[in-house]
Amino acid sequence: MQQFLCSTDGSFTGLVLRLTVGLIMLPHGAQKAVGLFGGYGFKATMKFFTENLQLPWIVSVLIILVEFIGAIGLISGFGSKIWAALFIMIMIGAIVTTNYANGFFMNWFGNQKGEGYEYHLLVIGLCTALLITGSGKYSIDWLFTI
Repeated sequence: MQQFLCSTDGSFTGLVLRLTVGLIMLPHGAQKAVGLFGGYGFKATMKFFTENLQLPWIVSVLIILVEFIGAIGLISGFGSKIWAALFIMIMIGAIVTTNYANGFFMNWFGNQKGEGYEYHLLVIGLCTALLITGSGKYSIDWLFTI
């Protein structure tokens, strides 16, 4: 199992994939966890998830932690396949619970009720590729495979 989780082809592809997802998701996680980048922080995000979205508190906590800590894990290349799989689950959950009803496209012009799910599909695609390639060069996972 450790062999699969840490396996990587040592390419720049994995590096680009994990940095792309990690650097995009880190601000989202920081918004939810600590209130940076105009976010509401942990307490308000928990309230929104549990009261508005009716998510169980444990699921809400895990979403916040994965988006914040998982992004750091991807950037460093530690456990990238695990984080990628968790991000895929979060994105599918976001599509199903929130974004599907708003259609495919993001709300660029503010004329929809909310955001569509095109962004989520991009993250799912990037994370799926990361599951295949692994963390790539300059990752902590790569150190375990050399």
